[in-house]
Amino acid sequence: MRNEQATQSIYEISVSGRRAAVFPPCDVPVQPLSKLLPAESISESAPALPELAEGDVVRHFVNLSTKNMCVDTHFYPLGSCTMKYNPKRHERLSRVHGIGDLHPHSRPQDSQGMLAILYEMQEMLGEIAGLPAVSLQPAAGAQGEFAALLVAAAYFRDKGEKRTKVIFPASAHGTNPASAALAGFECVQMKPTKNGFVDIEELKTLVDDKTAVFMVTNPNTLGLFEKDIAKVSEILHAAGGLVYIDGANMNAILGITRPGDFGGDMMHYNVHKTFTGPHGAGGPGAGPIAVRDFLADYLPGPIVTKSTDGEYALSNPAKSIGRVRSFFGNVGILMRGYFYLRTLGAKGLREVSEHALLNANYLRALLKDVLNVPNGEYCMHEFVASAKKLKDDKGISAMEIAKRLLDFGFHAPTVYFPLVVPEALMIEPTETESKETMDAFVAVIKKIVEEDPAMLKEAPHNTPVRRPDEVAAARNPILKARACVKD
Repeated sequence: MRNEQATQSIYEISVSGRRAAVFPPCDVPVQPLSKLLPAESISESAPALPELAEGDVVRHFVNLSTKNMCVDTHFYPLGSCTMKYNPKRHERLSRVHGIGDLHPHSRPQDSQGMLAILYEMQEMLGEIAGLPAVSLQPAAGAQGEFAALLVAAAYFRDKGEKRTKVIFPASAHGTNPASAALAGFECVQMKPTKNGFVDIEELKTLVDDKTAVFMVTNPNTLGLFEKDIAKVSEILHAAGGLVYIDGANMNAILGITRPGDFGGDMMHYNVHKTFTGPHGAGGPGAGPIAVRDFLADYLPGPIVTKSTDGEYALSNPAKSIGRVRSFFGNVGILMRGYFYLRTLGAKGLREVSEHALLNANYLRALLKDVLNVPNGEYCMHEFVASAKKLKDDKGISAMEIAKRLLDFGFHAPTVYFPLVVPEALMIEPTETESKETMDAFVAVIKKIVEEDPAMLKEAPHNTPVRRPDEVAAARNPILKARACVKD
């Protein structure tokens, strides 16, 4: 039987006068609001909020949650998203007294424990990156990119150099050109290559004295390690430019190599990906940036410093670009990342990447005869398969495979990205998935590609919502909240 409470608006199950709690009578003299608040802060009428008992609220949201997939219930092979399991131990630790309940306006002298944790986080992220100066301020990877590009702009401005161009490969994440444009740079995209790597000869023709930054994801979005990354860095540095490493795929190289060691000058982390902060509803996130020492003075502040007597404080770098986030940054996600790093240690962190590589290559080996994998004999933490031959031969597209997977309890891989691969399915199992889960996933894909294409075009068949018009939903959203309640 269908559970209506999971699909109805919370306003639709509201009943006038119903309460989750009954408060005792006020034991102090009652004052009118007009004496307690300025007139401009008082609404003409009470807000039309839903009125429900606690059980109604809990049942509604718990039932609603079962209509969705999550990493606690399903395999999420979303390429470039690193949907690994989020350990509950780190959830608990991030909420302990003195961390989860610390007021953001607390004075530094009253926040020494929190500041010590954040300082250690800065130090660990700097060590992992091979880039010593770190700001924890950015609230997501894309904001980290933007902040780092503002740092680059301030650096060149301070040197009296007018550099206007940011270059990036055709396989770059879309946030790279978006961040560059937002930071005021001209975006220059390289041509796609057959092997998926940066074309060194083309890069040489593009880099000049107007080049500020080359942005590259390494490993790249095809799941391949840029074999010529050292040459790329040499070309940029010889022209006075900087190399930005998009840290979206750091899960592949933790403890194995470091962006600073292969020529990167700046990078961002996705703490909510690489270090197991929970994904959900487009966030929350944390995108700390790490830079070389000569860029440290331009970092967004405040950063945490430690005096010789062991006192922690918040300070702004000498030529800081300013704040990009309130308070200490997105502390809740940073805490989960901190406890993850402390739990694993250096040895465990390297094992994370080793197992991520093993899982991805295992899946690739099982699927390569079912779905063409056009780039590379082996992969890093993810690989990009193509359903183009299936579409040409049977009319089965990447979208059909993705939609049908939902019927079998698997979340779909990332589809149609990167754009350089036709009918792309980007698959990233992460290190936390078992062999049994991956074997089951492969078995389902093998079944799907043999199914009736007409049936696949109607998939999914078993989900609460089947095939919404995603373009229309994005362009013409219908957002409705009923301001009425039942009497």
